[in-house]
Amino acid sequence: MPELNLKQITDKLNAEFTGGTRKLVFWYDEKAEFVDDVNTLKLTNAKVYHLEPDNQFYTKYFMERTDRTTNYLIYAPFPKPPVRDNHLADTIKYSKEFFADRASLLTLDLGIDEKYKPVIQKYIKFFGAKDRTQRFYDLEIENFTRDTIEIALMSALCKTRTASFEEVVRVVLTDDGMENNKILADFEKYDLLQAFWRLCEEQFGYTDVNPTLEKLVVTLFVTYTERYMDAELPKSWKSFASYKSGNIIAFLDNLMNSMLYRDRYNELSEYVAAGLNAAVALEAFGTESLLRCDTFALIDRMIINWIMERLLAEDTGAKLNGMTIQLICQERSKMHFGEIYKMQYQLLEHAYYLIMEGSYNCPDDLTGLVNQYRESDYLIDTHYRYFYYCFDKLKDTVAFERLRDLIENIYTHEYLSKITTKWNAAFIQEEAMTVLPLQRNFYSRYIRNRKERVVVIISDAMRYETGLTLWGRLQDDEKCTAKLEAMLSVLPSYTRLGMAALLPHRNLEMTDDYRILVDGATCEDLKQRESVLQGYNPNSRCIQFDDIKSMKRDAIRQVFAGMDIIYIYHNQIDARGDKPNSENEVFFACEEAVNEIHDLIKQLTDHVSATHYIVTADHGFIYKRDRLQESDKIANVSEKGSFVNRRFIVSEQALQGDGIGSVSMSRMLGNDDSKVVSFPISSNVFKVAGGGQNYVHGGSSPQEMIVPVLDIKTEKGHKDTRTVQITLVSMVQKISNLITTLDFIQNEPISDVVKGTSYKIFFITDENEKISNENIYVADKKDIEPQKRIFRLRFNFRNRQYDKSKRYYLVAYDEKNDVEVLRHDVLMDIAFANDFGFNV
Repeated sequence: MPELNLKQITDKLNAEFTGGTRKLVFWYDEKAEFVDDVNTLKLTNAKVYHLEPDNQFYTKYFMERTDRTTNYLIYAPFPKPPVRDNHLADTIKYSKEFFADRASLLTLDLGIDEKYKPVIQKYIKFFGAKDRTQRFYDLEIENFTRDTIEIALMSALCKTRTASFEEVVRVVLTDDGMENNKILADFEKYDLLQAFWRLCEEQFGYTDVNPTLEKLVVTLFVTYTERYMDAELPKSWKSFASYKSGNIIAFLDNLMNSMLYRDRYNELSEYVAAGLNAAVALEAFGTESLLRCDTFALIDRMIINWIMERLLAEDTGAKLNGMTIQLICQERSKMHFGEIYKMQYQLLEHAYYLIMEGSYNCPDDLTGLVNQYRESDYLIDTHYRYFYYCFDKLKDTVAFERLRDLIENIYTHEYLSKITTKWNAAFIQEEAMTVLPLQRNFYSRYIRNRKERVVVIISDAMRYETGLTLWGRLQDDEKCTAKLEAMLSVLPSYTRLGMAALLPHRNLEMTDDYRILVDGATCEDLKQRESVLQGYNPNSRCIQFDDIKSMKRDAIRQVFAGMDIIYIYHNQIDARGDKPNSENEVFFACEEAVNEIHDLIKQLTDHVSATHYIVTADHGFIYKRDRLQESDKIANVSEKGSFVNRRFIVSEQALQGDGIGSVSMSRMLGNDDSKVVSFPISSNVFKVAGGGQNYVHGGSSPQEMIVPVLDIKTEKGHKDTRTVQITLVSMVQKISNLITTLDFIQNEPISDVVKGTSYKIFFITDENEKISNENIYVADKKDIEPQKRIFRLRFNFRNRQYDKSKRYYLVAYDEKNDVEVLRHDVLMDIAFANDFGFNV
């Protein structure tokens, strides 16, 4: 019993015991409601005497013979006996009786109108425990009615912090299962079950002669589906649809958007879908009618299957409700089940772009080839990379195998075969060496004349398109300014020669036994490379990325102290790709390389105030998922004593044969080397024993020979950034429909200083009660044109009576920090809300 009630009882009793005459007060506590509290009463002028059913004679003797001066509260935790059985009846005649029923005290203490005392009395059993009663008090109800009292009682049993029927239903649905629900069992125990189902009817329009939790959940999900389906419900579902759709939509939106309860929402969704046999029921409807609906995960599976069918038919122009496949993938990824099917949608989007290249064409000249590759063709390699990145993330790839086969066929035969053949037809021309800056001139072009300290990060096998991904990541970093260029690697495009070409040198040569020398010195390991570098600048160092990654700040500072040039060697991609048992992980390695280099740049900027970086690579690579067939291998071509690799052969004479091209080493190295490097003019390989077959490099192709050069400047310390804002475009002052659509605009495009975020947008009362569904909008548009940043949201309002004299508000909260960023007041003038007031 709350302390305030006990104080009332104490005060009342102490008032009885005032005065100079001796008094006896009998208190028959019929239901023993105060048996635990009576000894805690602080009586100032009386003692408590415990009456038992079998000690009445002794009590009479004690009160009238043994102690005739002390005031006593005679407490009996049982009903008052009938007169003929009550041996204290005559004593009671000249004494007083005290009455303190719990319902009266609670009503008085809480300020509940006397007319609602029967409601408290009806549920008096609930107040039999202190902890339950205290939880009821803690809810701090201001306006007591039958509904608010019953909702508060249920809320106390559910242990919610506020008295809210929605929270009650949420706890019922999320804290236990459909059958033998322990919360409903508590409701029944304390006579609240009938009230629960009545409120379900009032709030959600669910009514049933024999209500069950299962049918309530079905009603919620079916009603939600009806609102977002662009077609009529299946006939067998119609009986479950509720007329209180606004309340239901608001409730389920809140449940599915909650970080705490979205998993339970998904379980309930699967449960309902299975019970309704939704897969069969919705199959009869066109996918187009389900595009806005995200009640069930199976809808996403249906849309994914539709997209798959269109892509397998190479129907890239297919649309649903005017939305392209690309847009469908992007929009569905932002909806509720988008997180679960994120990889599938991204895979399909990348497949869409690749299938668009089914009729790929490229220029004949090398300048045109290079320009087109840098402007657009690199995207084909990027989409291919991310297609397999997503594909390999899937637990079950069986459904996507046919699409994978199509993608592999298009990439290999329609794209890679064409671009490599044309590249090599143009590459053997003399002017090829003037189209791009040469890798062998890297030091003189980018490093030699730098006046400030420069950190050179060489990522083994980071091809141009992966470098462009890194460039995009740096563009979003407010502390980075990055410029992307490209250069032409050496040929053969393999590590030892590429790494040597990136060092300062006067002479770069390949000996007759195929060792690589820089100014006559070998440079195969880290110390040898550092020796070459220090020969041109004594204040220089070479270090492995793996070593610096594990260093503490002070150790890194020691490495950089007094240095003008630091070469950092990063080997994530080539290390994975060159090993047969991990070559299919090369696209994961590309993503990890981008992350590691970006993190390294941020770390060095903070730890040693390094602000100038050059990121480049020794070579690129070609990767194809399908294992090479014998027809893809060029056999019986090597000569004794030649330097043989899958993608190149260096020998004294040019190799002859179909599908083979060659150039002189003197041309590639800028010396008088008489040797010749021969290479497949397509993406095929020379037949060589051992090693992997999916990942190759060393030959002549844009993927292997166009390498990125990123010139990066960073700023140490804080740079002001801001979160992108949204504004209401629709000029709305009054809401007159339970369903309302409003237009908003993302104020500016996302950039390095304007960061994207997600907003929760909904309507509330002046008391912060939510009255609409909750829309989640991901503000991530980079479009410059304002019109392309306008978005439309649909709001479903709770079906209830709204007060025209009060203000209501449209609000938006930043999901990342839960800060309110928008508040717009409106009048609610909905004529038909709450069913004309007749509750029909």
